Amino acid sequence: MGNLSAAAQRRAASITRLKDEAWDLLVIGGGISGAGVAREAARRGWKVALIEQRDFAWGTSSRSSKMVHGGLRYLKEGQIGLTLHSVRERERLMREAPELVEPLSFLFSDCAGRKPGRWLFQLGLKVYDLMAGRRTHAYINADAARALVPGLAPPALKGAMTYQDAVTDDTRLVTRVLAEAQCDGALALNYVCANQLILENGQAAGVHARDAETGQTFDIRAKAVVNATGAWADRLRGAVGGQAKLRPLRGSHLVVPAWRLPVSQCVSLMHPQDGRPVYFYPWEGVTLVGTTDLDHSGDINTEATITQAEMDYLLAAVNDQMPGALLRQSDVIACYAGVRPVVAGGSDGGGSGNGASSASKDASKMSRDHVALLESGLVTLTGGKLTTFRLMAQDALVLAAPLAGKIFQPDNAIVFRAVYAFPVGISALNDRYFRRLQARYGADAGVVAKGASSDELQCVPGTTTLWLELRIAAEHEAVVHLDDLLLRRTRLGLLLPNGAITHIDKIRQLCQPALQWDDATWQAEIARYIALVDKYYSLPKMAANPSK
Repeated sequence: MGNLSAAAQRRAASITRLKDEAWDLLVIGGGISGAGVAREAARRGWKVALIEQRDFAWGTSSRSSKMVHGGLRYLKEGQIGLTLHSVRERERLMREAPELVEPLSFLFSDCAGRKPGRWLFQLGLKVYDLMAGRRTHAYINADAARALVPGLAPPALKGAMTYQDAVTDDTRLVTRVLAEAQCDGALALNYVCANQLILENGQAAGVHARDAETGQTFDIRAKAVVNATGAWADRLRGAVGGQAKLRPLRGSHLVVPAWRLPVSQCVSLMHPQDGRPVYFYPWEGVTLVGTTDLDHSGDINTEATITQAEMDYLLAAVNDQMPGALLRQSDVIACYAGVRPVVAGGSDGGGSGNGASSASKDASKMSRDHVALLESGLVTLTGGKLTTFRLMAQDALVLAAPLAGKIFQPDNAIVFRAVYAFPVGISALNDRYFRRLQARYGADAGVVAKGASSDELQCVPGTTTLWLELRIAAEHEAVVHLDDLLLRRTRLGLLLPNGAITHIDKIRQLCQPALQWDDATWQAEIARYIALVDKYYSLPKMAANPSK
């Protein structure tokens, strides 16, 4: 391995461990569900391996609405248990990682003739707050609402309901949870595909795997296997005779400059076209607009993309609430779309449509609860919400424990280790950025930030991202491709026009030495990244007309 880079040597050593060692638990899937399972098992002393076919959080867990919420709308659908569990987990996360999961104020306009109406909505908010054990909701008049959200002017505005949920950086949440699992001994490796289950006496005993970077194939054996592959879950289940359970739903979002749509809290509404919930809210120095809810018929191995109809639908929602903004598609910096693994129920079938379709409305009413199944030794965990990952993981491990020869008892132990003070020099950083580093790196923040230069402690222009975050990712966070660095370890590819490519020279100076990519590799990665951003994160091609 003498000619390999340090990162390649570490990867080769990890693959050797994967194939040579016997594991108590193999987790397939590196999103929030798989990370949660690995964390819960590793902290109990299980020998845990986790593999992900693409990058960590590549799928739904980097393309969510970034909200850690109780699911107020689920009360309307009668999903009391889901809402209660979600509210309580939201409160836990804000207590345990307040620097990463932060409160976000919501405002919902009360307009004459529009549902759900003040009294019904306030009843839901009272129940919501009772579940949380604290009051956050209030009713304010129209003048107060306009003071909170300048430019707010939906038709027949009478006042507004305000309440509180929370927001996070979804990929950094996954990274923090995975870091906790690895601290307790778990092995996690990205770009390793589970090609096929190994079945012994009809029971899952591991997987035939492939290193997506080298093409090397090998077997990974484990006493228990958890399928936490989200929208891909039914594919592995097919090997043990499982019937399809998932209805893949696409949710798309717009990224808008904060100066173009300035809001200091989340504006929530029921879309005037079809009555389903839409939001726009501040996040990472920009404003996010989301989300749609459509049956996704495309190949889930290909990244999902926003359609023209979804673009028009989301712009219409913003302009309904703030007609003076006259937001146009040419104002949008970037778009992203993800596929949610929603568990189908009853006879509710799939469909197709655009942002305003009846199929979309039906989709939005489907339960976001999770399922944990045991089929021929394969435990499948799918569905669910970002907020409830800990509870989901424990449900999966209840089923996996007998297979692994373990006893598993659900508990309420903390997810995140305590965050410690930084070394001298870093601690003098502005409180805002001090907190930012703590959010991203937790208890390791002081170690990975040690030795940062004054230039690295400056922000990338137009963002709140520190240059230091790029170097830390390159050195410590299993970056294999440039999009890992710019779309998931940092979010610069979403926050800046053209995927932040105007900063690529400085990014190269900071990161190429740590990544140990030669010049040819770097140029190939740039070309790959530009093509990816253009195809999957830019405006729909028909939407590129700046006059619209």
